[in-house]
Amino acid sequence: MATSAQSSPVVSGAKRVPGTAGRYFYFGMSLLIAAVVIYGFGHTVDQNLIHAKPARPGLLWLHGLLFSAWVGFFILQSALVRTRNVPLHRVLGWVGAGLAASMTVVGLWTSIVMGRFDVSILQEKYRAQFLLIPFWDIACFTTVFWMAVAWRKKPELHRRMMLIATCALTAAAWGRVPVPPAVGMFFYVGVDALILLGVVRDLIVMRRVHRVYLWVLPIFAVGQFLVVLTALKAPAWWMRIAHTLVG
Repeated sequence: MATSAQSSPVVSGAKRVPGTAGRYFYFGMSLLIAAVVIYGFGHTVDQNLIHAKPARPGLLWLHGLLFSAWVGFFILQSALVRTRNVPLHRVLGWVGAGLAASMTVVGLWTSIVMGRFDVSILQEKYRAQFLLIPFWDIACFTTVFWMAVAWRKKPELHRRMMLIATCALTAAAWGRVPVPPAVGMFFYVGVDALILLGVVRDLIVMRRVHRVYLWVLPIFAVGQFLVVLTALKAPAWWMRIAHTLVG
């Protein structure tokens, strides 16, 4: 089928689009995610990290380095698959596993340290109740990533799970995009919109939605709603946990 389509002098536009979407989608998504991260954090990184007063804890620099490295790693891995360097892609995958494990530990610890910093140094007492949001984001990334590792010999599952895991990390970037206060807590819409592009790609290429999206997207949406609701409502049970964590 592919050979005959390539040798034919006339190929309809309807056939070209699925081919392009199928070949370049994941690499294109890696670049789009990088653009979202750069744009989002570009609004705050100078005043909140580089030239922050008071200076932020050094752990925040490590956090930024690791999570930035992941975006670059995702681009590299996508490019390797696109250029058919699958053996190198698989070898570097274990480097990614180590990076992801480090991100989980450092991400959770940074959330707690920065929560303590915001509450005790910046006197932003309300920050404690929002600690649940980065916890959820890290939990989503970690869970989906290790599922992708478990399914590494099933490419159709693996590539989608890796995309979803990386999309989950963009919540912090979306949250820093300057928007009116009324829509400030809807940053998860950006995360889900990126994942929905995968749904659109499947509809174009396969004429159906892969079961990964049918399972993960509803779970993400419900979890995001509950997390934001809990952070906004600040129930007593959560505030006891949050205040314990931030001291």
